[in-house]
Parts: sequence; C-alpha cells; structure tokens
Amino acid sequence: MSTDYQRAREELGRRLRELRVEGPFGRLTGTQLAQRLGWQQSKISKLENGRQTPTDDDLRAWAEATGQAASYDELRGRLRGFESHIRSWRRQLAAGHRPVQETWNTLVFGSRTLRVWENGTICGLLQTADYARYVFEGHAELQRSPRDTEEAVRCRMKRQEWLYQPGKQLNLLMWEGALHSRVCPTEVLTAQLDRLQGVVGMSTVNLGIVPLDAALRLALGNPFWILDDRLVIAEDWHAELWVDDAETIALYRRVWDTLAESAVFGTEAQQVIARVRRSIKV
Repeated sequence: MSTDYQRAREELGRRLRELRVEGPFGRLTGTQLAQRLGWQQSKISKLENGRQTPTDDDLRAWAEATGQAASYDELRGRLRGFESHIRSWRRQLAAGHRPVQETWNTLVFGSRTLRVWENGTICGLLQTADYARYVFEGHAELQRSPRDTEEAVRCRMKRQEWLYQPGKQLNLLMWEGALHSRVCPTEVLTAQLDRLQGVVGMSTVNLGIVPLDAALRLALGNPFWILDDRLVIAEDWHAELWVDDAETIALYRRVWDTLAESAVFGTEAQQVIARVRRSIKV
C-alpha cells in the first residue's frame, strides 16, 4: 500500500542508510551496525527499507553508533513529521470512494482485533448496502468527488466478510445519537437498526451503546479506529489522521476504555436499539 505516510517512512530509512555508509568510521555493513547496537540484522534492514517505524531511542542509538550523534535532532524531526500523518480527503477521493474502500479492506483484513468509536453514523462494518449508499452519496456531494457509489458499496460489503472469520474481534462503541441520525430515508434507517440488533451476540462482535443520558467522564470526540494496537485512524471533515507511535495509540486506547465505562452491552444494548427503532415513524 503506497501512502504519503509510507513514503515518509521510506525517506527516513534512506537517510539512516546514508548515515551508516557515509559516517566518519567509514562504511559500515548492516551486520556491523547491528553488532554495535546489539540488534538483530533484520531490524537494520526493516528500518532502512521503511518497513518498521523507529523509536526515539532507536534514532539516538543509530546516530551515536554511526559516529554522527549530532544528526539525532534531524532524525527525530523527520519522525515527528510523519508520526501524525494527515491523509486529506481531497487527495484520497480524487478517483472516488472505491480506492479508499479498497485501502480499508486491506487494513481490516490484515487485522485481528479492532476497537472502534463511532458517534455520527453506523460503523461501516455493520452497515446495510442501502445505508452505505446514502452515506457515500452525501460525502461525494460534500467533497465534490467522482461518483462511484455502487463500486464503493460493493467494497464495503466485501469488508464485512471479516466478521465471519475465526479469530477476529470487533469491539465497537457507538453513541446512541448515531442510531437516530437521519442520513437516509426512514425505511432504510429502520432496516439498518434491524441489522444492528441482529449482530448483538455474534461471537466476533462486542457492541456497546453509549446512551444519550449516560454519565460521561470524557466529552465525545471524533470517530476513530484502533487496529491491533499498532495503528490508529481518526476521522475529521478534511482528512484522516494516521498515527502509529506507541504513546498516541495508548492514549486512544485509554479514550476507548473510558468511553466503554459509559456504554451498555448485550441485552441492554439491544433495548436501546429497539427503543430508537420504535421511535421512528415510517
């Protein structure tokens, strides 16, 4: 998957390689550098080829081991530049929604555990095709992007196969307000709520609803996904924010855990959904 984020990581890797081969000690092989650092040689390769994100400590050790300790600040600046990587919707949607959905399919199918917070719409992994269609149409109009709604819907429906694979787990928190959101006609929304009720109790789905009158320890923020505690993707109107540094991921995990304290699960979640379902006049 080629992204601005990945390209930035590869650029940092190339800079690390330059330090290894052009240092004051002369050219160091990857094996020699690994020995100096007490690392596996494979870690050297992964860092230089952009397949692993270094930590601050990794960068400091690399700079010192290559005899160029002064380069640490530069390396750290590069790292900070892409730890919080912004992927604008304008760029992502230049060819329509289908490519974005294909990227998400790759991310989700490569993950075992998802923790999701949604406060405006039903989570895409649980959407009906009709509901998804209206969501895509609304965003295409807002972003003035190419209309490829049917292709995007098919990609999103394909992603839902993940729910039926053994060993997968969706831990989903939703604000009750998302259940009321009239982003589609009432008949589509009622069918969507029926679908939502049907997934409660699935072995791969842990669905929690934060009721409108729930006591909250935190204000409700933007939607976000935590994928295997290795990547966080948070959504805003202009862009997605991708972060993979451990401290930020831990922060989002604390946010998710805190919101979960205000949620109801199982039968109580079904009761909330049923109450909203009854309130809709078709």
